[in-house]
Amino acid sequence: MSRNWLLVFVAGLLEISWVIGLKHAGTSLEWIGTSIAIVLSMYLLILSTKKLPVGTAYAVFTGIGTAGTVLTEMLIFGEPVKLAKILLILLLLAGVVGLKMITRESDTEPATKEEG
Repeated sequence: MSRNWLLVFVAGLLEISWVIGLKHAGTSLEWIGTSIAIVLSMYLLILSTKKLPVGTAYAVFTGIGTAGTVLTEMLIFGEPVKLAKILLILLLLAGVVGLKMITRESDTEPATKEEG
């Protein structure tokens, strides 16, 4: 796994924590942790898009966050486990893995317009 895909993966894990934090945070410290996770996840996602296509990186990021949040809610917070949810998460993850497998990193920085 390249450095940029690792950044997307870590950003996705942080997304899981901040989405859950938005629902379950109750103390000032929990809200501060949630806020830090939001900023850090977005920062890592932005860094990864220096070499990865924005649309693909964002799709993988949100796929990790969505699947992870649903699974965490079921495993830790008592959300009902339903076969349909599990199958849909697997379908989502198949799409995320597929996008990652067919996407190449660019070797150059994006071109910028020169002001004339």
